[in-house]
Amino acid sequence: MKRLDLDGLGRRLGALGAVPRVVVSGNAATPWEAVEALDRALPAYRLWALNAGPGVPDRAGVIAETAFVGPGMRQHPSLSYLPCRLSLVPRLFAGATPPDVVLAHCTPPVHGRLSLGTEVNVLPAAIEACRARGGLVVAVVNRHMPYTLGDAEVDEELFDVLVEVDRPLPVPATVFPDDASREVAQRVAHRVPDGATLQMGIGAVPDSAVAGLTSRRGLGIWTEMFSDGLLVLDRAGALDPDRPVTASFCFGSAELYAHVDRNPGIRMLRTEKTNDPARIAANPAMTSINTALEVDLYGQANASRVDGRIHSGYGGQTDFIVGALHAPGGQAMIALRSWHPKADLSTIVPLLDEPVTSFQPSAVVTDQGVAELFGHDQLAQAEALIQHAAHPRVRGELWEEAQVLGLVRR
Repeated sequence: MKRLDLDGLGRRLGALGAVPRVVVSGNAATPWEAVEALDRALPAYRLWALNAGPGVPDRAGVIAETAFVGPGMRQHPSLSYLPCRLSLVPRLFAGATPPDVVLAHCTPPVHGRLSLGTEVNVLPAAIEACRARGGLVVAVVNRHMPYTLGDAEVDEELFDVLVEVDRPLPVPATVFPDDASREVAQRVAHRVPDGATLQMGIGAVPDSAVAGLTSRRGLGIWTEMFSDGLLVLDRAGALDPDRPVTASFCFGSAELYAHVDRNPGIRMLRTEKTNDPARIAANPAMTSINTALEVDLYGQANASRVDGRIHSGYGGQTDFIVGALHAPGGQAMIALRSWHPKADLSTIVPLLDEPVTSFQPSAVVTDQGVAELFGHDQLAQAEALIQHAAHPRVRGELWEEAQVLGLVRR
């Protein structure tokens, strides 16, 4: 492994062929100094990142490529969105979208190994696919990155180049949930029993739901990602000490990063494992908690598009809904506010006019109540969504639309 500075990395990247595909750590782990060196070195390239944050170059010649659109790519003029469940993204690297370069944000090497730290996800698959075709694999080493275990640990010999940077990791902005979000969270928490296994993301509803679970005991965590809610549950004694926390990436406070550093109770695994529906289903009382932009009277959820434009993507929602529904005692919830305050619209609609992200979870939970879906026929599902999930302002209209759709008993 050759050590270079950022200028040296730029020269190495500048020698690549035309329009290479460059996979970088996504979410909150993108090594922006290396991305800047890439952008200076090449007139044209494809930048592949999951849930990229602000900072993605948007000049001519840069194609932003992803299977899950983050805020840094949402308005990109040359966005290339590849619809794909997160568990299947590694197959893209092995076939349709092979990487020429990988820029992985890592810890300094220790005894011949580096850790991918807070972002494992699809990076191991990208590294393997890149090496298989003779591409360039770069370790962007940062002393601030916590050393996590599991599939995060990678042999030093798999990297061609090591570049050092020194930048504290980003932390999420504090989210203050509104009354509706707190009500949703309370209803979600009420459905979680002792001994359940949780999949929860980041945001106002999951964070608030965690606060309602501190009295539970024996909880496990098998999830795509976790944030500071892990600390809340750990301090409260709610977690099962005999079950390691299993995830693919994390994003949170400096305290969280200190907690995960060399913690044997936390396994950071590659996405083919964390998002494998069969592995998810093996967890007791697997409880999947996801959100959506809107849900229709057929129980179909749109979590991907707004006004015809891609907003995010499938992510792991379908993986975890399927896995949870197959788990012993499992359940899958879609949790959202009944009314979208910015758009001033109901989130329960008659029929989606956007592509479906997922459909028919166990229940849809809003600030108005809980609509039980699984095991009920389509008429009962529509009735439950109108009576127990929809905002009162639109229930009359929804009943009229349900009549037109044939979802009202005669």
